[in-house]
Amino acid sequence: MIKRIIAGATAAGLLSLAPVAISAPANAATEVLSTAVTVEVSTTSVTYGKTISVYTKVPASDGYNSYDGTTTLYAMPAGASTWTPVATVNASYSFYDVKPTMNTTYKVVYSGYTAATQYEDTYLPSESAPFTVSVQRDVTISKAKKRLTIKGKVKPDYKRKKVTIHRKKGKRWIKVKTVKTNKKSVFQVTLPPAPRGKKLYFRITVPGNSQYVQYSEVWYTYSY
Repeated sequence: MIKRIIAGATAAGLLSLAPVAISAPANAATEVLSTAVTVEVSTTSVTYGKTISVYTKVPASDGYNSYDGTTTLYAMPAGASTWTPVATVNASYSFYDVKPTMNTTYKVVYSGYTAATQYEDTYLPSESAPFTVSVQRDVTISKAKKRLTIKGKVKPDYKRKKVTIHRKKGKRWIKVKTVKTNKKSVFQVTLPPAPRGKKLYFRITVPGNSQYVQYSEVWYTYSY
């Protein structure tokens, strides 16, 4: 009888060890991982009114991407000195249909993530290197009713400002004249006729500045 009681107690003691072994991982610490933000842009040069897409990933120090937390796209338009948030999405998403209205520098900031359970990892915050998207004015040039005359419309607002015309001479472009847009940002210019049997090439330019890059378009006149 005594042997049987001891054996039974020993068996009970062995069984009681099992729950302790199962609960041990609960005391394991989560891993703290550093991160980086990588960015790919559909284009870094657009015409005013057009959109770009900013594709982002958040690789962590364990070699995998983080899908926890959020990323925020920040913008600093030409002339500004502070960053302005544009949009915030889950870290697993990217930014689509971003529409810069002038030359703009962007960056993407990752919020980081703190593990909520022992089965998650903690991710440290990070941000991408800044990148700039240049914007060109939207210029539409077409033939006017008057012979050898072209007219153009400039967007956004470009009231009473200069448009320059150059003529090609050999490999060089020589300035011919400067005209100004009207209050509706429209300009019109008559081009010199070409000698018979030849073509004369002209470059119409809307100058650039800190907000917009230069726009140029080539036209030509010819005679039979």
